[in-house]
Amino acid sequence: MTDTDRPSPGSFAGPGLTAAWSSLGGDPALLARVTTVERSEALPARLPVREVARACVGACALAAAELGARRAGSARPGRPPGPGVPAVRVDDGAVAAAFVSERHLLVDGRAPVSFAPLSRFWRTADGWVRTHANYPHHRARLLSALGTSDDPEKVAAALAERSAAEVEETVYAAGGLAVALRTPAEWAAHEQAATVARRPLVERGWLDSAPARTLTPVDRDPLLPAAGLRVLDLTRVVAGPVATRTLALLGADVLRLDPPGLPELSDQHTDTGFGKRSALLDLPAGRDTFEELLAAADVVVTGYRPGSLDRLGLSPEALAERRPGVVVAQLSAWGAYGPWGGRRGFDSLVQAATGIAVSEGSAGRPGALPAQALDHGTGYLLAAAVLRALAEQADEGGSRFVRLALARTAAWLLEGAAPARAPGGDRTAAAPGHASASTPVPAAGGSAADWLTETDSALGRLRYARSPVSFAGGPRDWGRPPGPWGADAARWGTGPVTGSRPGR
Repeated sequence: MTDTDRPSPGSFAGPGLTAAWSSLGGDPALLARVTTVERSEALPARLPVREVARACVGACALAAAELGARRAGSARPGRPPGPGVPAVRVDDGAVAAAFVSERHLLVDGRAPVSFAPLSRFWRTADGWVRTHANYPHHRARLLSALGTSDDPEKVAAALAERSAAEVEETVYAAGGLAVALRTPAEWAAHEQAATVARRPLVERGWLDSAPARTLTPVDRDPLLPAAGLRVLDLTRVVAGPVATRTLALLGADVLRLDPPGLPELSDQHTDTGFGKRSALLDLPAGRDTFEELLAAADVVVTGYRPGSLDRLGLSPEALAERRPGVVVAQLSAWGAYGPWGGRRGFDSLVQAATGIAVSEGSAGRPGALPAQALDHGTGYLLAAAVLRALAEQADEGGSRFVRLALARTAAWLLEGAAPARAPGGDRTAAAPGHASASTPVPAAGGSAADWLTETDSALGRLRYARSPVSFAGGPRDWGRPPGPWGADAARWGTGPVTGSRPGR
């Protein structure tokens, strides 16, 4: 069915908004506030990518509408949800455009390149491996592990002599990134898969018994649920920055911090940098500065390899001890548990390891989803989890943590797999990585241009995808364009902060 408005609950089988909203602890009565515009040509795939993407965005928009209504005074604890919560409308066209936002980005007319030449599938002696070498340090470690130069033909020859399992372990041991291609059944038999499957889609919990959060009022022009809230963004790549980009859209003061010696990919930073400020801070050397920022933060979002920040005293428990009332949101590739709990990972690698690439491929060749849907979907769910945690704090208090993992989102997607092939045929990987900016973007219901806009910035003239998070009276665009990586001071904005008063 194309371009059809309908209530969301029950509008599709398998993974859906009801499951996502339940995992977030949301009131099921609020699902009646959501309608969708379904476009069957959006994000074509065998797996239910369109449905999962719609659910992630819908859950985020509903969490935003719920918190916004509370702060605007139209919804109070103990009252029925009713019309006080703004209506949410999720359009598959907007969702599809946002899920490939990196492909829509233009900087002064220039299209970015999403994947480096060595980030791709390679044949091995007994199958396939997927590598990730977009960052210079990961590229260097990959080549060191293989003992070869960066000539793709020599890399291919080195990989062809080894088993996929050997490559996976050798490259990871060297600090690089490579995973063996697995079928869904092979992944299901892996210990990490079993560990992931036992966890909820969204992990939520208390860190202490801090007093209830007092949410200050906001107006409705537009309705900004996160207005005045301060968010420390310690994330990189796509999923975490998508979450904090969404919180910035909703009014939060988002300050992204990066270590000076680990530059982000420029176009990637631009695409996910809307609404934020970007600063450089060496955490060990600049600890006093970090503690000043933490003392005034409402939310801390982390996306580094599990355990890496804990060693710096930045575990959720340690952060809550120093900043009672904080919400700590954690993101990882494989989950912070199990035999792969300490491993690095990216969307493309999770697709390969979990069987998604086999499900979307053809006989003898792996494929890929039409978008980095694990990254984008998990990013919107992470933002939704933060918003719901803030709403729950206003009733119950307590510092909170929320945790998501790309591998758990992948399991959710695979749970909804159907034996029938979706329209569009084989989705084999014809290029080294995911589709680049020159590859036609999956249909988004009419013209993708309907969901794009432009703005001037310090980086040049930008074309970009609008946010798909939409509710009545809510924001339509970010308040500021992205700036250069690390160009801002490591301090909070100078404007008034009226978002909340966390318990102390």
